[in-house]
Amino acid sequence: MKIEQNHIQDTNKSGLQSHKENFDFLANNLSKKGANVEAIVSKLKDFQVAIPSWALGAGGTRFGRFSFYGEPSSLEQKIQDIGLIHSLTQTAGAVSLHIPWDIPQDYAAVKDLANGLNIKFDAVNSNTFQDQKDAKETYKYGSLSSTSEAARQQAIQHNLDVINIGNKLGSKSLTVWLADGSCFPGQTNFQTALQQTESSLKDIYKGLPDDWSMLIEYKPYEPNFYSTVIQDWGTSFMLANACGEKAYSLVDLGHHLPNSNIEQIVSVLMLKGKLGGFHFNDSKYGDDDLTVGSIKPYALFLIFNELVYGMQNNPQNPDLAWMIDASHNVKDPLEDLIQSLEAIQEAYAKALLVDQAELKAAQLNHDVVKCQEILQDAYRTDVRPLLAEARRLAGGALSPINAYRTLGVRDTLIEERGKHTVATGL
Repeated sequence: MKIEQNHIQDTNKSGLQSHKENFDFLANNLSKKGANVEAIVSKLKDFQVAIPSWALGAGGTRFGRFSFYGEPSSLEQKIQDIGLIHSLTQTAGAVSLHIPWDIPQDYAAVKDLANGLNIKFDAVNSNTFQDQKDAKETYKYGSLSSTSEAARQQAIQHNLDVINIGNKLGSKSLTVWLADGSCFPGQTNFQTALQQTESSLKDIYKGLPDDWSMLIEYKPYEPNFYSTVIQDWGTSFMLANACGEKAYSLVDLGHHLPNSNIEQIVSVLMLKGKLGGFHFNDSKYGDDDLTVGSIKPYALFLIFNELVYGMQNNPQNPDLAWMIDASHNVKDPLEDLIQSLEAIQEAYAKALLVDQAELKAAQLNHDVVKCQEILQDAYRTDVRPLLAEARRLAGGALSPINAYRTLGVRDTLIEERGKHTVATGL
């Protein structure tokens, strides 16, 4: 299935007048406050978030997986699904592959398909948290940190293979996430595990092309529940520094202990020029991988406030890789991704409304009340007309969810693929 421009224009017609009125009203009010509405809309229009190839099918839990009919059963179909999302939102202009779940069979054909849908290849993700079919070594007791030299070398080679795959597609970064750790006290030696991991990462780093970066992810627990080798941003930061200038930390919103101050982590990493990427999701209890902004929208806004400040004031930090990392077990995955994209754009737009100079002055005057008023005034602003205008100008839908349902996208996918197709990955 492919959504043509005339289909989107048809769905926009009924809401166009209402949108114009809402946008004009908001733009007029924001302009009176000194906001550059045109510049904000332009930034929203340019902002792109990668969709992970594993998110197009139903996710799951330890107990079960409930399929959403018409799932993509091949990499090509996954890219086509991202094309559907991108045509409606004009914000999903990249795909992030997870290897070996999604190894292209025909690189030229896959690249041509993505190019035709205006989709780029973002970071490629390695997988050493599962034993693969016919693998000689097991990762049951670790991969890059394993006490087994053979297991470590297998994991290193896998990452080098992933770099090679990404290089063929035009990707420019590798994301490394480790499940390595322990479930019981005394199971592993903390120092040895960290030393082995650092050595392994350095071997992978040597295989990076000159224009590539390596993004080192962290997570405090799961699947190991006593310790993980890269458990927090400080360890990730330390390992990135040990590897070199092309290595960075990657922040996943779900990969923190409850009530962690993620916005402060983001700020420090950008100040040090070591924030390389971002994985968006939301959570109530742990790494729940829920729809972005569905549980803690104000926290997401505060994080974006620091991201916007960093993008404006930290030239030492590279352009960030943005990606959604979520698992969908009860929602239509495409609708869930559309909702996540909307929430990300909304938080970004609100952060762009913050007058950083005014906030700085209030901070210097120790006017705590004023500081809160500045932030909450931006947060309480309904910025959805700005998002809709950015989509309209880019050729997207004023209301992507309504367009998705009006156009019967899921029904068409079921008709084309059948009910019982299953996506590779999670």
